[in-house]
Amino acid sequence: MSKNKQDILLLSLNEIKDFLLSNGEKAFRAKQIYEWLWTKPVSDFNDMTNLSKNLRYLLADKFTLNAVKVENMQISKDKTIKLAFKLHDGMLVEGVLIPSENRTTACISSQVGCSLACEFCATAKMGFCRNLTAGEIYHQVVQIMNISKEKYNLPLSNIVLMGMGEPLLNYENVLKATEMISSEKGLAMSPQRITLSTAGLPRMIKKLADDNVKFNLAISLHSANNKKRSELMPVNRHNSLEDLSEAIVYFNDKTGTRVTFEYLLLGGINDSLADAKELAEYCKQFPIKINIIEYNSTNDARFVRASNENFDQFVTFLKSRNMVVNVRRSRGMDIAAACGQLAGKKKK
Repeated sequence: MSKNKQDILLLSLNEIKDFLLSNGEKAFRAKQIYEWLWTKPVSDFNDMTNLSKNLRYLLADKFTLNAVKVENMQISKDKTIKLAFKLHDGMLVEGVLIPSENRTTACISSQVGCSLACEFCATAKMGFCRNLTAGEIYHQVVQIMNISKEKYNLPLSNIVLMGMGEPLLNYENVLKATEMISSEKGLAMSPQRITLSTAGLPRMIKKLADDNVKFNLAISLHSANNKKRSELMPVNRHNSLEDLSEAIVYFNDKTGTRVTFEYLLLGGINDSLADAKELAEYCKQFPIKINIIEYNSTNDARFVRASNENFDQFVTFLKSRNMVVNVRRSRGMDIAAACGQLAGKKKK
């Protein structure tokens, strides 16, 4: 890629219009170009068929179109599809298409790698490489949407930002991408079908509330004990459970949206009845939903899946406290596409 060329996906509609006018082109062409970028996304300027050849040549000469490309696809025995997306600089991120009987969900990434170093997560072993642009986030959805129709004849039902990276550390690009996904100028999906998952950054959660976001918020909790959570998730050392609860109350009051906790059950670590009681006590402060997640191996001998007995006991106790609890069974484990397993590796 030429260093002198700008990614056209970074430009606003008005910036495209200004470019056209300064190059002797008609202003109305900007809307046509914008539609090709976002409403009916293409990955090559030559595919913008209602533009003249000269204009397409001008765009290709001055800009790049850094749409993501599918480098590799693996299909699990349970029909989950893991995708390795190649970026313009050769880096890889992973996304997942999760089908059920009559709906499909896209799990997408917001960063190449991650800086938060959660002990149980494969992505954390990569370290942090860079943020994805809004266009790169958006085009993962476009690719998965097309594959959903092609493979399962189903429109994409939901989007979860639960892939690689911490979305709230790529705040502006994530918000631009979700805005375009839900815009009539983009994919026109309801924001209530989008869920952003975070490790829990109180200041940024409050910013989401101040920005009046319409999508859903999920927080990876994994323990309601500060010492234990700090061992599992270093982010907790500077963002305590007390700070987090204050931010959740603020978010709920401002948006009226009930937050979801993601709780990964790790055998012998956070799966005891005492852990369940701590979680129930913590959740008294706000309306909450809880997703209990099975652990998926990342080849780290320190962590194992909770026993069936402990798993059932944990869930039963929470339900006995009239809490809204969903059990999320692992999907795509045989192709390392389950929660915590995405690592941006090239597969042969």
